[in-house]
Amino acid sequence: MLSVVLLAGCGNQTKASNSDTIIIGSHHSDLNIWEYIAKSPQAKKMGLNIKTREITDGSQINAATSSGQVDVNAYQSWSYLQAYNKQNPKGKLAALGTTYLEPLGIYSKKYKKISQIPDGTTVAVANDPADESRDLLLLQSAGLITLKKGFTALGGVNDVAKNPKNLKFKEIDETTGPRVMDDVPIVLISNSVALDSGLHVLQNSIFHEKLDQDTKSNVNVLATAEKNKNNPTYKKLIKLYHNKEIQKYINKKYYGTKVEVNKPLSYFDK
Repeated sequence: MLSVVLLAGCGNQTKASNSDTIIIGSHHSDLNIWEYIAKSPQAKKMGLNIKTREITDGSQINAATSSGQVDVNAYQSWSYLQAYNKQNPKGKLAALGTTYLEPLGIYSKKYKKISQIPDGTTVAVANDPADESRDLLLLQSAGLITLKKGFTALGGVNDVAKNPKNLKFKEIDETTGPRVMDDVPIVLISNSVALDSGLHVLQNSIFHEKLDQDTKSNVNVLATAEKNKNNPTYKKLIKLYHNKEIQKYINKKYYGTKVEVNKPLSYFDK
């Protein structure tokens, strides 16, 4: 099994790998997927030598990619990447290609339908800009709120234009979502966090994202430092991810909750 290294920080360390080895930084279920892919006969057939590195914080994964500690990362959505680049103009990253949509879900132990949510209910949303904006967009899709025109990937609760049910927003660390379900009536939880807690978004959520024009910015991508965006070896990782046998494994392992999206990057501009 490949060794997995936990980084406590990023600093200015240099990449500790051979030039022919691609280090992929990741966490949660994405890390498990790339550990599997790294050992697969498909990777060997394509001549790709892959090692994984676990970094538990998303912003640290991106910083490590920008600084060269890792070559490519696998964990974030297109909108998260755009938000990171806006906040880090000197360390921008670029997408290599699309991988999947992992539906965000609205969960509740108290209510079984969106229509049952009463006036004044507390809703837990993520406390980081990219995830919070995605949460709010899903609440809008569910018909619970209306957002201001021009709402962006860095939007927050202050951008709620209409709140007919007078929902109260509680900002939380998104990884704690499953743990607060006993105390908060409505909780939005990303699928990676849900899976780690034994929740299945297609079965256990009361409302979840579907792949369409409104959710395309939530499609996950592989990302690398901007200077490496045309690296032909790194681009092979996209083809490898979408290999039929690899997809069979992912679908079986994660119960169809990682919806394959094999689109050109121009998809995000349409």
